[in-house]
Amino acid sequence: MTCRLSASDTLIEIDRVTFGYDERRTILQDLSLRFARGKVTAVLGGSGCGKTTLLRLIGGVHGANQGRVLFDGEVIDVHDRAQLYRLRRRLGMLFQFGALFTDLTVYENVAYPLREMTDLPEALIRHIVLMKLNAVGLRGAASLKISEVSGGMARRIALARAIALDPELIMYDEPFAGLDLISMGVAAKLIRTLNDVTGATSLVISHDVPECMAISDHVVLLANGGRIVAQGTPAELMGSTDPEVRQFVRGEPDGPVKFHYPAPEMAADFGFRASRGGAQ
Repeated sequence: MTCRLSASDTLIEIDRVTFGYDERRTILQDLSLRFARGKVTAVLGGSGCGKTTLLRLIGGVHGANQGRVLFDGEVIDVHDRAQLYRLRRRLGMLFQFGALFTDLTVYENVAYPLREMTDLPEALIRHIVLMKLNAVGLRGAASLKISEVSGGMARRIALARAIALDPELIMYDEPFAGLDLISMGVAAKLIRTLNDVTGATSLVISHDVPECMAISDHVVLLANGGRIVAQGTPAELMGSTDPEVRQFVRGEPDGPVKFHYPAPEMAADFGFRASRGGAQ
């Protein structure tokens, strides 16, 4: 299960990237990935494996300690503010917790990037905002305050804002977290439909296997340290005989993936020494 893409087919390339927030822990180690233009790619993995960190590197929030991150063939330089603004104009981001402005209405939240990044007249902004809200089923909620909407509605409002500028790349950070089954199905269908209708490239970061398998063209499974366990089509991963892949996609409690984060022996932390007769 491999991913071979030409340069013209690739929108985002992660080229031998190593990154850690401090010297004590490396989040991603020598990671190389390519994300296909116009496709939905899901990056799956347990908590702490570096999925959200990957989005931050693509968005230029952090720079790689080693290696390169390329957007449409251009190396992202976190120290080049003009470049970052230009590239970010081409992407939309659905944050893990929505990140809506609570003192603005639903309408104002979606209008915000249009007002900040364009010189469009208000009449045209109004039409765009209402169209984006209609796409997520919330045109009728335009005048509501954020405190008046449900969690599932807030996620859809955040999605409408993310696509307000018709981005080439849409990044979704845990889009299904905290949603009921109906809202989850609606969100998954929206991601697939928006990708197909707009021709955008979608990168979905999640640990929800069924939803991602249903809407993705390509799936990458990461383990701690940014190690690629497997990648391929949803059918290839679901049919894998690799024990680590099978454990994750089936949600099995026992297998190569351990529940406990690496830690010293219990005796070292709790100050007792073990003996044949038990703890002392």
